[in-house]
Order: sequence, then structure tokens, then C-alpha cells
Amino acid sequence: MPKAPEQLEIEFHEAMLDIYRRAKSEAKYNAQRFLQMVIDHGGVETARMLIHADTVSDGYTALWERERLDLTIEAMIINSKKFHSLFTEEEIHIRSQRLKDYGYIS
Repeated sequence: MPKAPEQLEIEFHEAMLDIYRRAKSEAKYNAQRFLQMVIDHGGVETARMLIHADTVSDGYTALWERERLDLTIEAMIINSKKFHSLFTEEEIHIRSQRLKDYGYIS
């Protein structure tokens, strides 16, 4: 049985907070602005804001420099198909293309 959209959004929000914690502990990157966005706007809305930004975030660049794109929202969305229903096909494509552009996926 598919999860209710509200439950899936809560799980996504928690996954976003987990990305923050993992980036801080594993990559030594304190994404304070990202954390504040998630707190202020929620996980899904933060992801959409970053998806539709004209350029990649400073956090994305910092994780790329540390060779840890696995800790980006892009990678989490692409690797966790259960979250795909929260986003449009175009948003999924943008994420996938960004990861390709930075050499994370081929």
C-alpha cells in the first residue's frame, strides 16, 4: 500500500535533516544555511527551491569539492525512488542532469 503524501513528505523532511547531519559529520561541511531553509520551509519546498535555482548552491559546490555528491539532495532524490512522487518529471530530470554534469552519474 502506498504511503500517504503527508507521511512521505515527513520522511523526506527527515531525510533532508539526515543529509545535513551526515555532511557535517562525514564531510566536515556545516551546511547551516541549508539547515535553516529546511527548518523554515520544510524539506520538499527547500528541495524545490534548490532545484529551480539558476545555479548550484554553495553547499553543492562544497560537497563536490569534497567528492561527496552522495550527500546532496540531488543524489538522495535520484537514489530514493520512493521520493520521486513528490516531484515532477522535470524536477527529477534537472536533478539527474546536475549529477551528470558534475560527474556523479553517467
